[in-house]
Amino acid sequence: MTQPEAPPVNYQLVPRSKFLLRTPELLLGSLAALITIGGYALTALVDKSYLPKQLPSLLVLMIVLIVIAHVAVWIWAPRSDATLLPLAVLLNGIGFIIISRLDKSEAQAQALWTALGIAAFVITLVFIRRTTSLHRYRYTFAFLGLIAIMLPTIPGIGTEINGARLWIRLGSFSFQPGEAAKVFLTIFIASYLTDTRKLLSTSRRSVGKLFIPDIKFFGPLLVAWGTSILVMVRQKDLGSSLLFFAVFAAMLYIATNRVSYLATGLVFFSGAATVAYKLFGHVRVRVETWIDPWASPQDEGFQLLQSLFSFGTGGVKGTGLGLGTPNKIPNASTDFVFSAVGEELGLVGTIAVIIALLLFVASGYRIATRAQRPFAQLFAAGLTTIIGVQTFVILGGVTRVIPLTGVTLPFVSYGGSSLVANYVICALLLRISDETARDSLNSETTVVVDNDRKSKQSSSR
Repeated sequence: MTQPEAPPVNYQLVPRSKFLLRTPELLLGSLAALITIGGYALTALVDKSYLPKQLPSLLVLMIVLIVIAHVAVWIWAPRSDATLLPLAVLLNGIGFIIISRLDKSEAQAQALWTALGIAAFVITLVFIRRTTSLHRYRYTFAFLGLIAIMLPTIPGIGTEINGARLWIRLGSFSFQPGEAAKVFLTIFIASYLTDTRKLLSTSRRSVGKLFIPDIKFFGPLLVAWGTSILVMVRQKDLGSSLLFFAVFAAMLYIATNRVSYLATGLVFFSGAATVAYKLFGHVRVRVETWIDPWASPQDEGFQLLQSLFSFGTGGVKGTGLGLGTPNKIPNASTDFVFSAVGEELGLVGTIAVIIALLLFVASGYRIATRAQRPFAQLFAAGLTTIIGVQTFVILGGVTRVIPLTGVTLPFVSYGGSSLVANYVICALLLRISDETARDSLNSETTVVVDNDRKSKQSSSR
């Protein structure tokens, strides 16, 4: 009697070495470190004819930080996406090069914030093993998010800088709690939509010829819209308001696939922005400067005009690292760091930065589409939308596509709160990616085992 054929081996289920899985990440991260060190050395050689003494220590610091982040992913998220961390390191490194060119003291602070960002990255991977643990505490995160947004408005705690009241100052230390609020509120919105997406997609109430969702399901989400308007009014910050509301609207559309929600949200926000333009002078100045910066070239329009001059001076190839004058732009290391990139690295450099940011966003959405759990899908999409919208808002502002707003360019601009929050977002996306890979592996393993059992049962008969 002939022996039954053995079931075919599914080689995709054979576990690969953790080291082999993360090798591309390590190689790409090392390349990002070399680019950072090389750029820093070039900017230093412009001022001096010899390499700076702190170059070896910087090299060691970069290698140590990359190795720590890589080992953390290798241990706690071995099957996650291999491109996100190197892209974050590359963007962080380009930002560090430009900041060191503009202000040495800020560069030292940014190096410290980078170390804290990597620490937050590792802590996130260690303590958040399953995103379902976040799903269970959605109202807690909603409360924390609202508290974080409101803290800067409290007298004696909040501090107004450059016209926006977004900072909390404790002695000589200041930070922006709104950066943490972005993540907290995204957790809440993703969790809430996971439970109500079907009701929001089908439940409708007629108001004349319009159909709206039942208010008892839609009401909590209106809090997000009200919060975005409150931020714009109380804290004088149109950029954060636009970011909060765009993330809220995008996640609502992704969850329900109803364009009507997107259109209605756009109408509401446009109406609120129009009212703000009529009532608040700082909003009106931003819009009028955007329309005609030459109306006040030495006052409100000075910053935007210097930004445009920087892009023009850089041309295609740029002036070269350390050979331009981007420090003529006020706040060049924060709001206008992209303009500094355009001047010294030219069109080629700006396109490289945009491509890196687009690759990061594309990887985030790829993680979202591959996720098998509804909460993980929405959460990954929301986190990625934060990076994408923030990038569009600041790049559109410095190139005069939209009115200028005070948000940072992810991973590139100077700013500790933003950098730490972005590394946490990166870690959360890697956690979702690893979960998806493990769930898929377990599912396929179960199918193979079941097929093997059926094959043995049929052969024994």
